[in-house]
Amino acid sequence: MNNLKIAVIGLGYVGLPLARLFSTKYPTVGFDMNQSRVDALMQGHDATLEVDDALLQEAIEKHGFRCTTCLDDIRDCNFYVVAVPTPVDENNRPDLKPLWGASETVGKVISKGDVVVYESTVYPGVTEEECLPVVEKVSGLKFNVDFYAGYSPERINPGDKQHTVEKIKKVTSGSKPEIADLVDEVYNSVLVNGTHKAPSIKVAEASKIIENSQRDVNIAFMNELAKIFNAMGIDTHDVIEAAASKWNFIKLSPGLVGGHCISVDPYYLIQKAQVYGVLPRVMSNARRLNDGMGAYVANQTIKCMNKKGVMVKDSKILILGITFKENCPDIRNTKVVDIYHTLEEYTDNITVYDPWANAEHVKHEYGIEVKNSKDKIQESKYDAIILAVAHKEFLDMDVRALVKEGGVVYDVKGVLPREVVDARL
Repeated sequence: MNNLKIAVIGLGYVGLPLARLFSTKYPTVGFDMNQSRVDALMQGHDATLEVDDALLQEAIEKHGFRCTTCLDDIRDCNFYVVAVPTPVDENNRPDLKPLWGASETVGKVISKGDVVVYESTVYPGVTEEECLPVVEKVSGLKFNVDFYAGYSPERINPGDKQHTVEKIKKVTSGSKPEIADLVDEVYNSVLVNGTHKAPSIKVAEASKIIENSQRDVNIAFMNELAKIFNAMGIDTHDVIEAAASKWNFIKLSPGLVGGHCISVDPYYLIQKAQVYGVLPRVMSNARRLNDGMGAYVANQTIKCMNKKGVMVKDSKILILGITFKENCPDIRNTKVVDIYHTLEEYTDNITVYDPWANAEHVKHEYGIEVKNSKDKIQESKYDAIILAVAHKEFLDMDVRALVKEGGVVYDVKGVLPREVVDARL
């Protein structure tokens, strides 16, 4: 513990906040392959907005935190933390290439006695069966003899300024009892609410994957209820409010399930379950239902327009928000694009307004033009407006003033005043 020097591999939504936190206690270096990302961080700005500029600058100036793309800068570290993405491919199969690449990086610099801890969300077995063999092959060292490992799943919630990394409780684990104790001690030393030490790496991996899978299934149930009650002409939010008066009712709302966690991670467990001959029907159906909600919202808006006599073909539509969640610039796997593309079959006059999203990133990733200025959307009125993301900027906006006489306002999030909304999910 006294001679600990930490390297965090991957400086995204997970890695940077963790590296910044570690730097308050230990010499810490952040490593990332993206030179422009590293340059921006060393200038004191985090484009993800997960780490405040003041905190980042303090880490650099006061604690000596630095970021690099150079392997030699992390060669003298002895505690490596891997925090890279774990995406799926176009067929929703786990894509382990980022993890393999990060493991190669660790293998090039790890020395005898060092520890590598993985934070990336995976199915049980990935750390020991997929990652550590790569470290062994590249380094020439033997796992659990020359070097050791741990797993401590990330619990970052993008845009959440309440459950920040230092305040959450972390699950930890290690490849040997004494390593589990070491990993637990290192994380405990920087966390306010401590840790939960799992009995094995596989248990820790499994605990993370079911966190997001459980939420996915629960939201899918609410989305299914929304479809049922919408067909019956009953307001789903009113039903939920009434049901929530019971002490043990779990209050959730229907909505779009995007982002890099809840809409992706369940596929890792679904795929692994099938290897063992188990067909996870509940999880698979939940994924299918949630993935279809963008198209459902678009079609419900069209239905509402038809009922009010608003011509759908070539209509002028405004979508408020494109990030995957409110008050956050994260556009990864956002389901708002499904709303956009479904409506695109009827009209080319679609405007997307989002003051949080990086317009260049959205254009590159999805081919959609985004306006960041409110002035740009007030030039004329719209046939329909869809509030897709509950950014704080939208909550006090006079949405009705932007709609033509007889036009439609559809509220996906259920946050606008009832009197201005024609329909909501």
